[in-house]
Amino acid sequence: MNNGFSQRMRERIAAAPDGSVFTASDFADIADTATIRQCLNRMVTEDVLRRVIRGVFEKPQYSTLLNEYVAVDPDKVAQALARSYHWTITASGNTALNLLGLSEQVASSWEYLSDGPYKTYEWGNTKLVFKHRTNKEITGLSHVTSLVIQALKALGKRQVTAETIQYLSGKLSEEERTALMAESGESTDWIVDTIRKICTGGAA
Repeated sequence: MNNGFSQRMRERIAAAPDGSVFTASDFADIADTATIRQCLNRMVTEDVLRRVIRGVFEKPQYSTLLNEYVAVDPDKVAQALARSYHWTITASGNTALNLLGLSEQVASSWEYLSDGPYKTYEWGNTKLVFKHRTNKEITGLSHVTSLVIQALKALGKRQVTAETIQYLSGKLSEEERTALMAESGESTDWIVDTIRKICTGGAA
């Protein structure tokens, strides 16, 4: 194993926040795939990384409060897989609600719409489900726009309250609200109307 390749990978991992998730594709500029995999597997034996599922590795995050390592973030695993396979994904259903803070329910199944194939990954008590979908609510939209649209769809028109609108308006930055307003024009009428209220701070 080339020590130069290994050292560059270690430096990149060291610079990343604890809890970061990696695949071989994240080091494609450093070495060939076989060498990268050898380095990653070596780092697992050295406790620099821990393997989540085959081909996916996490830089462990330790909680001094809990006095134990924190469980890997399923959304980070989903994003790492999407990077690796060049998929465009967006959280859907309860996963979208959870990521936006609209639901505190901890789900064992994390669901994403993807322009890639239908795939399921499991580890421990966690399941990642990618559902193939080719539509305007995935491709060409920013992460926040697609997330908000999917969350609104999951809630349904009757469950979107004034409090929901105010919460989302306050949660999003001005830049995110601008992108949301510009990118959501192809959604259904009630979602467009709701997004307009979100982007104007709850005003009609």
